[in-house]
Amino acid sequence: MSRKIEGRHADIYSRITDKIIEELANGVRPWMKPWNAANTNGRITRPLRYNGQPYSGMNVLLLWSEQMSRGFSSSIWMTFKQALELGAAVRKGETGSTVVFASRFTKSEADGNGNGNGGEIDREIPFLKAYSVFNIEQIDGLPDHYYHRSEAVPDPVQRIGQVDRFFRNTGAIIRHGGNQAFYAPGLDLIQMPPFETFKDAASYYATLSHEATHWTAPTERVGRDLSRYSKDKSERAREELISELGGCFLCADLGIAPELEPRPDHASYLQSWLNVLAEDKRAIFQAAAHAQRAVAFLHGLQPEGTEMRDAV
Repeated sequence: MSRKIEGRHADIYSRITDKIIEELANGVRPWMKPWNAANTNGRITRPLRYNGQPYSGMNVLLLWSEQMSRGFSSSIWMTFKQALELGAAVRKGETGSTVVFASRFTKSEADGNGNGNGGEIDREIPFLKAYSVFNIEQIDGLPDHYYHRSEAVPDPVQRIGQVDRFFRNTGAIIRHGGNQAFYAPGLDLIQMPPFETFKDAASYYATLSHEATHWTAPTERVGRDLSRYSKDKSERAREELISELGGCFLCADLGIAPELEPRPDHASYLQSWLNVLAEDKRAIFQAAAHAQRAVAFLHGLQPEGTEMRDAV
C-alpha cells in the first residue's frame, strides 16, 4: 500500500474523529442527536440499507448525524449505483454522505526472528475504505414502497413486555436496590435501582441497556478486558464509551428512548472521552465496533424465532 493511500485512510479516521471531538467539546453527544431532534417523527431506528438491512457500528453514528444535520426524515440510504439498478437516479447537485467499510490488506515484511534466513512474513493490516451513500429523499424514481413505507407503531405495553423478555432471555443476574446502576465484574451481576425510582419504563430499560453492554465483557461472552477499569482513567473512559454507544444501539433496536441527559456518574466522562479521542483517532471506531459486537451478542441470546424489530 502506498503512502498516499495510507494517508488517505488516516484522513478518514481524523476527519470523522475531529467532527465528533468538536461536538463533544460543545457538550453534545452526537449519538444522542436523533432523540433530541424536534423534527423526528415516530420512533428512532438504525439507518437502513436499500434492502432493509440495518447499518451497524460506526456507520450508525455517521448516518444518524447526517440524517439529523441535513433534515432527512427517512432512515433509508443507498449508493448511486444501487439507485440506478432500481431504475432511479440521484438528483443533480445532491451530495452523498460518508460511510465506511473495514477491510484488510496483506503486507510482506522481513522475518525478524534473527536466524539469518532472510525470509519474509505476511502481516494483515486493517484499514477503512470510505464511500458515499444517498438518502432516498435525494433520489427520484424509486419504487413507491421506498417513499411510502408503512410503519406499525407498537402498543407501549406490548413493547415494554418484549423488552422485558429480551433482558430476561440474556440470563444476566439483575439485582435491585440502592441508588446506583452498575455492572459488578467480580460477582458477574448487574445492579439496578428499584424500577419505581425511574421516571418511566423507558428510562429504566435505557439504563439497563447500558449496563447490559458492560455485562457482555467477560471472556466467555465477547471478551473485553476490564482488569484495568478501576485503575486506569483512560481504560475506564474507553469502556464507558463502548457501553454508551451499545446502549444507544440497543435502544434503537428495542424501540425505547435512551436517557437524554447523561447520568451523573457518566457526565464526568465527557472530558475523558475528549482526551481519548484526541490521542487516538481510531478510538471512536474501535468503541463502535466493540459496542456492535456486544449488542449482537445480546441479540444472539434470544430464542430462535423471537421477533424484535430492527434486531441485528
